[in-house]
Amino acid sequence: MKEYKVIQPKLGFRNRLQNFEELLNQYGREGWTLKHTNEQYTSIILERDKNR
Repeated sequence: MKEYKVIQPKLGFRNRLQNFEELLNQYGREGWTLKHTNEQYTSIILERDKNR
């Protein structure tokens, strides 16, 4: 079974891509994988196995 998380990151205007990368790495260490994002990175959908 999967579980999902929707986040609305506050990345700022400076170093936006670096902040996005750090955010994804942080959630990746917790077992989350990126499922979907839009072009403006205003919302991100993450997925992971619920029974881990």
